[in-house]
Amino acid sequence: MSGVTLLGLAASAFTMSAFVPQVVKTYRSGSAADLSVGTYSLLTGGAVLWLAYGLFIGDVPVVLTNAVTLVLLLAVDVQILLHRRKL
Repeated sequence: MSGVTLLGLAASAFTMSAFVPQVVKTYRSGSAADLSVGTYSLLTGGAVLWLAYGLFIGDVPVVLTNAVTLVLLLAVDVQILLHRRKL
């Protein structure tokens, strides 16, 4: 495995794991009141587009990274929507 591939995998790990604390916090607190709907909508849309791009070019690391990131973002999106319905 090349150094460039390792660099890409490390970047992917950081990007994916960056959303884990937010997912955990929103589930534990049961609140997403302070989260921006616009920000998470844009991030989710970006993950969908990156996933599609990865699928088109056949790049497994791009696909896996964005598939995991998309799942984490959707978990936060669901919390945001559930909180908005309570208001």
